This record gives sequence, C-alpha cells and structure tokens, in this order.
Amino acid sequence: MITTCNSFSVHKSTVFQFGDDQLTTLFEPKNIAIFGANNNSGTVGNSLLKNLLESPFYGAIFPIHPSGERVFDIPTFSTIEHVPGGVDLAVIATPLSVIPHILEDCVEAGVKSAIAISPGLRETGAISPAVEKHLRQVLNGGTIRLLGPNSLGVMNPRKGLNATLSSTMALPGNIGFVSQSGALCRAVLDWSFHENVGFSAFISMGTMLDIEWGDLISYLGRDPYTQSIVIHMESLRDAHSFLAAARHVTPIKPIILLKGGCTEAAVKAAIAHTGGIGGNDDVFEAALQRCGVLRVNRISELFNMSEVLAKRKFQPQGNRLTIITNSGGLGVLATDALVSTGGQLAELTPKTLAQLEEILPSDWSHSNPIDILGDADGDRYQQAIEVAIRDPHTDGLLVILAPQGAADPTQTAEKLKDTVNRLQPTALNHKPILASWVGGAEVLAGETILNRYQIPTYPYLDSAARLFNLMWQQSYCLQGLYETPTLSHQSDAEDFSCSVVTQLIQSVQQEGRTTLTPAEAATLLSAYGLPILPTRLATCKEDAVAIAREMGGSVVLKPGVTRTEAVDQGMPWGIVLRSFASDADIHQAYFTLTAPSSRSTAVVLQPLVEREGAYELIISSAIDPQVGPVMRFGGGGWLLDSYGDSPPDRLRHWAVALPPLTETLAQRLIEQTQIYPVLQGKRGHRGVNLESLKTIVMRFSQLVVEQPQIQAIEINPLLMRPENSRSL
Repeated sequence: MITTCNSFSVHKSTVFQFGDDQLTTLFEPKNIAIFGANNNSGTVGNSLLKNLLESPFYGAIFPIHPSGERVFDIPTFSTIEHVPGGVDLAVIATPLSVIPHILEDCVEAGVKSAIAISPGLRETGAISPAVEKHLRQVLNGGTIRLLGPNSLGVMNPRKGLNATLSSTMALPGNIGFVSQSGALCRAVLDWSFHENVGFSAFISMGTMLDIEWGDLISYLGRDPYTQSIVIHMESLRDAHSFLAAARHVTPIKPIILLKGGCTEAAVKAAIAHTGGIGGNDDVFEAALQRCGVLRVNRISELFNMSEVLAKRKFQPQGNRLTIITNSGGLGVLATDALVSTGGQLAELTPKTLAQLEEILPSDWSHSNPIDILGDADGDRYQQAIEVAIRDPHTDGLLVILAPQGAADPTQTAEKLKDTVNRLQPTALNHKPILASWVGGAEVLAGETILNRYQIPTYPYLDSAARLFNLMWQQSYCLQGLYETPTLSHQSDAEDFSCSVVTQLIQSVQQEGRTTLTPAEAATLLSAYGLPILPTRLATCKEDAVAIAREMGGSVVLKPGVTRTEAVDQGMPWGIVLRSFASDADIHQAYFTLTAPSSRSTAVVLQPLVEREGAYELIISSAIDPQVGPVMRFGGGGWLLDSYGDSPPDRLRHWAVALPPLTETLAQRLIEQTQIYPVLQGKRGHRGVNLESLKTIVMRFSQLVVEQPQIQAIEINPLLMRPENSRSL
C-alpha cells in the first residue's frame, strides 16, 4: 500500500548557530535585573535575590520593585528603564499574568535574555490562554530569549552565577547538565556534592515556551568549558532543532541522555507535567542513534558515562570485554552484568592464551574471565593486563580486585596507572580499561590513585560492566555519523527517471486520490529497482485470459482498486487460480472483481508464488510528525514461532531507522531484529543472501527520501527464498 498527500513539506534541519549572544548573556551576564525581589522570607523573589547576593557573582544586581523600597537594604528601581547602563539578564519571579508586560519592558530596554521562575503555565493551569498568547507575541519578535516559565533557574559555577532557587552553588567542572524537572535538578545537585562532580552549566528548562533543547545543545557545544552534555528529558517539542544541534555536537562532545516517558503511562505523565510531546519511543531511539546521542536508563549511568567520557576519549570498536580478576566469583557476576546488557566476553586467541600460560600459575582459569587467583600481586596484574589488552579480539578490559591474599589495592593501582600511561600514546588507547576495586575502606587509597590519574573506577563491578556496554553503544552511534548516504539510481528498469515517478504521483493527485492502485504501486517500486512480481492490468475478460496463460496459468487476480476500497465494498482482495483453471473460471473471477457494485473496472494479475519455505519480511515507511520519514523492517508469520513465547528482551521483531540509509545503516537495521540470526542461517535455518536484502533496504530508503509526498508505504510480504535468495 502506498499513500500520498496532496500537499507536503520537506523536513529541513535547523541551521547550527555558533554566535548566539542572547544565550551568552543568559550564562555569562555582566549584570542582572531581578523582578519580584522582596523582603518576605520564603518567597520566590526573596530566595532568588538572596542566592544571587550570596554567590560569588561579580556583576551588578538590580532589584526591580514598583514601590522603590529597599530590599536586603539594597536600593531598588521602580522600572527597568531606570536602570543605568543597560541589563544583560532579567530574572523574573512574579505572577505569570504580568510576565508578558515585564518582557515588553525588557525588550524596550534592550535586554537580551530572561528567566521566568514563576510556577504555573501548563503544569498548574495557572495561566490563561490570553496571557500565553500575549507572551508568545512578545517572544516572536526575536529580540529577547526566555528560559521557562516554571524554571528552577541557571547556574554557571565558573562565573559564580546562581540564578536559581537552590541556596547551594554547584561545584565547577566540565559537565553541562540540562533537565526539565526542577525536583531532579535538586536531587542531582545534592548527589554531585557527595560524588565531587562539577558542572560547567546547570540548567532547569521549565516549560520551554521559548528556549528549547537545540538552543542549549548548540550553546554548550561551543562552550570551551563544557566537555560533555548530560540531559534529563521528559518531552520533546522541536525534534528537528534538537536532532540538528545534536548531530553537529556529538562528534566533538558526548551527549548522554536520560529520557522519561518510555511507557505509555509515563508518556501521559510527561505530557501532563510539561505540556510537551511524548512521541513514539522506538522512533525517538532511532533518532538518537542517528545523531550520535547515547541514551541511558539510570541516573547513575547518566553521570558515570559523562565522567568517563570527559576523562578519556575511549571509542571501543566492539562489545567484547576481557575481564581480569583475582576472584572467580566476582568474574562470574561481572559476566552476567555484561551479557545481560548486550555485551559479550572476548574469545581470546591461542597466542594470548599461550602468553598467559607462561606468566600465570598453572591453576589460572585458562579462559576469559582471566582468574589470576587470590594470591595475585601487582606485578601479576600488570603482566596479565599487558597481554590481554593486545589481544585483537579484546575491545576493552575490566580489572577487578578484591582485597585478599597478596593483593595490595594501592600497589596494584600504581601498576595499573603505569600501564595505562604507557598505552596512552599507542594505537591501543581507544580500548577502555575500567577498574573495580571491591572492598570499601580497604581499597580507598587505591581508588584515589586511579581517580587521580583519570582511570574510571567503580565500587560495583556490575556497574563497570554495564558502563563498558554503554561506551560501545556510544561509539557505535558515532560510527554512523561519519558515513554520508549516497543516493544513486540502481534501477533494473532501463529507462528509469525520477520524472516517471513524479508524473505518476502528480496524476494521482490531480484525480483527487491519495492512494495508489496496485498497478501504480508496481510501477513506482519497479522504477526504484525494487524486485516485484510481474504485474499486468486487464480491462476485459479476454485480456485476463491471455495474461493468465502468459503467466503460466497459476495466477492471482486482484481488483484494480486499493485494498482499503476493496474491503470497504466487501470485495475479495485476491482470487487464486491454478494452472488447470478454465477460461470460464478466469471469466468468472474477472466478473466478480468488476461487479457493478464495485468501483473496479479492471483487474490486476500476478503469477502465483508458493510461500512455503520462503522468509516473509515486511518493510515500510510512514511520516512521523516530529522527525519525518521513519522506516521499519522486520518479519512475520512463522518467523515469530522460531523464538518461542519469550524472545530475548534485547531483540525485537522489527527495527526502526531514519532514511536515508548508508550500507552500514541498512546492515544495522537488519541486524537489530529478532529474525537476523535466522536470515544468517543460524538456529537450523538456511540463510539468505544478505547483500541482496541490504540492497533492497537501501533502494527502499532512496525511494522514501526522493519522494517526500509519499506519506505511507508498505511492502508486505517481501519474500526471500533461501535456495537462491530471490525476493518476490
């Protein structure tokens, strides 16, 4: 089925801006005006002014109060027009109803940015439609940018700026943190002090009436003090802005995202909380992969990943981990955590095993995990690490130490530090080396050494194993960014031209139709070299007989209208005739499909194909309102049965991708489905020609990209036969 639209727009990426002075004044203002400042303890305006005054901000602070009374014994100004020398940033802590008027005054005074910390808007329903409309009219002028409403505020620890409701300033660091939840901002801030984590910027988004994700990603992307960007997201309004900004930033700075709203209930809760768009989670996940953003599922992973990527630019080339441990039991636990989250143990080469045999006691594990036994000292650890990291099947290393026997956590940490430093200037520096010193106070000195030399270390080995998998996922996403999709016409049709398809769609639209007939769909698919069955149109019973005989007698007759129209009219979608069918049988089938009660005046004939033994696949595309065309690929029918009732959680029956697809991205789309092992020829099945299938996926992607008027298209079933790998 192929559905088009009579009017359409092509989704265009937002231009990545490198010189937004308005956002610079939001984070690095030279002076600040605060509206709503007062002497009433516990109010929003009172808390904001107090926090600003107690922070090491060296700029001027101008409280605005209509009465002109002193606040905190500081002179105030009745209006912003009376402030001498101009204002960079306005912080607004007033009822929502007066914010539009305040912003109008700010525009007149030349203020470039503002933060609205007033509660309400969609979250409480406290703002009327008229007030919101007025607010948008002011913002549409483009001379002032607004963060919020309902924002907790902004911190820039490096500049001593604390324009938030939190009385404690964040520690300075290199992580840019952005969240929609004020409550989570408070929790993360408390956590950061305990973990000694610092921030280049700490931002509460609020309701996002103006400043969006893309704006902040662009700013943090060019900020020299930000090395990684950490995002907590509940909803997404402007997907194009977000994805365009992220795609530009991720090659130079990692973006790690934790998004609520994965389940249907959570999506509804997020929309109610922020007024944003919940969206399809599978589509959102595909979009993140396409622009190189790493998605995590835990708050701890959010910051663990940010820390490790900020310390060292690891980019593992695969998901194969080698584990070195002085405790076999801990090695087993680490393996469980690794495999359950999508990784695998590296299969060590015979050369590596032989080298380990020479340096380790005879009772070592002789496999991965490499159990070097409880009496291992720092020298034994160092020797094992030097050998294992050079194994070509090893994509990363996890070193586990439990304080037992001859194990000296401090000495071993020194040895590991020396090894990492030696490897840093070599070609092996892309392989992450993670450490898990297990034992609390006994290993504290060793952990301190590792942290000092920026070696990622974690007290819980399962966290370290999961972290390795996340590092691989991030590297996996980035690899896709470096390929540029190329669209080249590889049609089997001799006289292919885009104009053929364009004329076809235009003629359908001129007739006021939005769905192609089977014959038209066949023309379109053939034009892009997609393999289809021979499709012929018969306008009389004699033609139907002649075509059926040419096709060998065994045919399927279908009405010359869309499937939906046929179903609506109670018509059969297809009538199967075998080779022994008589002319009278063909006449009867023709009259059935072109009955006066139907809209069909012709029939479509295709040769009958036996499906037994063929793989039944589906490939489709539809327009997502946020990201544009979305492709889906997967399988149906008996393929589901080959996995039983409980397929692994990490496998899906179908996968999602955003066109256009490169060869690598097409391969990944196929690999991400449950049916991939079967198509490879595993689990007792005969495989298909994957190169042929990949070509089909790429050509389908090309069709979707070059014909944006197509709203929905589906090939179902797409048959692949193992014996000759032909698709039908």
